[in-house]
Amino acid sequence: MDLNAIYILIFAFAFDLIFGDPINMPHLIVAYGNGISFGEKTLNTGRYKFIKGALLVIILVSVSFVVPYFIIRELNRLNFQILAIVFSTLMLFYCLANKTLITEGLAVFNVLKNKGLEAGRKRLSWIVGRETNNLSAQQIRVATFETMSENLSDGVIAPLFYFLILGVPGAMAYKMINTFDSMIGYKNDKYIWFGKFAAKLDDIVNYIPARITAFLMLVVQFKLNGFSFVFKEGRKHSSPNAGYPEAALAYILDCRFGGPNYYHGKLVNKPFIGSRNREINHEEIKTVRAINYKVSILFCAVIIVLLLLF
Repeated sequence: MDLNAIYILIFAFAFDLIFGDPINMPHLIVAYGNGISFGEKTLNTGRYKFIKGALLVIILVSVSFVVPYFIIRELNRLNFQILAIVFSTLMLFYCLANKTLITEGLAVFNVLKNKGLEAGRKRLSWIVGRETNNLSAQQIRVATFETMSENLSDGVIAPLFYFLILGVPGAMAYKMINTFDSMIGYKNDKYIWFGKFAAKLDDIVNYIPARITAFLMLVVQFKLNGFSFVFKEGRKHSSPNAGYPEAALAYILDCRFGGPNYYHGKLVNKPFIGSRNREINHEEIKTVRAINYKVSILFCAVIIVLLLLF
């Protein structure tokens, strides 16, 4: 058994539950973003954009794995195990985003309720890529729930999954891939070639975590008869992964997600996930918040059991 890994997981997860993203501290993901931005501005010109984008991804993802790997290995080799645990805990903490995700979702719902439609649209724009200027209150709530379900996979389950199989360096490499996708993984004129490798790699590394997330969402709500719905509706999404957590939440809430939205000035006709087009009420954010917490805690418990056994 690996007790150190268990300590790292427990403390990192607890810190995320308590603190979320630390506003007044340097953040790992900000450093990732700065590195990607510098590389993109330098390389996303002229010919061979796909090759240059792929090379940038390979280099930065490799660095994000190799550097923490050797730091942790050397600290342990020098018998600085406590320091290795502290460093590893901090890095894994930076890879998790459940508290912030839930806080942002609650903020959108509360602003919409207390300050009105325009304020709700503006607050939603902080956390989604779609245009929010003309969204209705129902569309704002749907967009928030879609984001909370999708990012439960990207922001919690996926980094924990790669922590389980590849340790802290694996979680950090995953976050680099995910940050790449969020910054350049778009099908617009600027990134269609330069960001294509990053987007495909993100699809690959999220394949298993997205499905684990959907499965756990059904488990924690005792909705095990929803698997056929999830696999039928989840595959409708343009993303090979995002549709599965969204479909699980749509099944749990018995509502409909998806539909047409504007992205970067263009109308994207996304298919609907679910069939019951009912009004989502304000109080349902509490249910979604509870689902996110329960799924995260359950997956941590599963990881601890696996670490104890193997």
